Amino acid sequence: MVASHVAHVGSKVLESLEGFGRFTVFCGQTWAWLVRGFKSWVRPNHILPQFYQIGSRSIGVVMIVGMFIGMVMAIETYAQFAAIGQQARLGGIIGISVVKQIGPVLAAIMIAGRVGGSVSAELGTMRVTEQLDALRVMGADPIAHLVVPRVVACVLMVPVLTVFSDLLGIAGGYVITVYGFGVNHSDYWEFSARFVGGYDICVGLIKSVFFGLAIALISCYKGFNCRSGAAGVGRAATEAFVTSFIAIIVMNFFLAKVLRDLRDVLFGHTAVGAFSG
Repeated sequence: MVASHVAHVGSKVLESLEGFGRFTVFCGQTWAWLVRGFKSWVRPNHILPQFYQIGSRSIGVVMIVGMFIGMVMAIETYAQFAAIGQQARLGGIIGISVVKQIGPVLAAIMIAGRVGGSVSAELGTMRVTEQLDALRVMGADPIAHLVVPRVVACVLMVPVLTVFSDLLGIAGGYVITVYGFGVNHSDYWEFSARFVGGYDICVGLIKSVFFGLAIALISCYKGFNCRSGAAGVGRAATEAFVTSFIAIIVMNFFLAKVLRDLRDVLFGHTAVGAFSG
């Protein structure tokens, strides 16, 4: 029985390593076509529909969620700040939290749920119905025509959506803090400007670029490698969202650490210890 369990665990580990290897090859092929197949994927009929599907159709939900997250932050933190007479600083706390963490992560998760599953299901259906094989027979590489435009659109549009999420999150916090709790609006914006700097905004946008890349690559890979049948397509869509979500959370940790260290290198050491500051 012990040998059976060990063999089962070993097979799962080997299967995971094999899947990671296939994903690495898939990423390499995507990068190669991104560079050498520029004339193919840059065509308006290839790239513009992806901008619309990934960006324009996602703005509404990202803005709504961002606004309510900012409002919830104001409600949950006001009592603690008012207890020490620092409620005027709520603008700075909401601003820095939204710009550096909540805005990029929230926008990426919404895109992973709305777009990632859709992309995986669409490409998975094309695989099941042998449309990908038909493209290869006609001499067109599916990665160049289907994957690269989606990757480019995701990388470019997730930062744009992050900006909308940030703006609505800060505005939602402003409405609750100023009109709900009576904090002076000048204090709100003054502390927002004092807490949030240009580098903080860049941190959020840099994170969103990596998040968009991860979402697009994972979703396309899951679609290209889904199992046959409707159940296989549905499972691929679910796995695309779950894997993208995990990737976003893990990447957020490492990017936060790297970008914080980079800030210390560029502007001087301001942290106490390896992870504090």
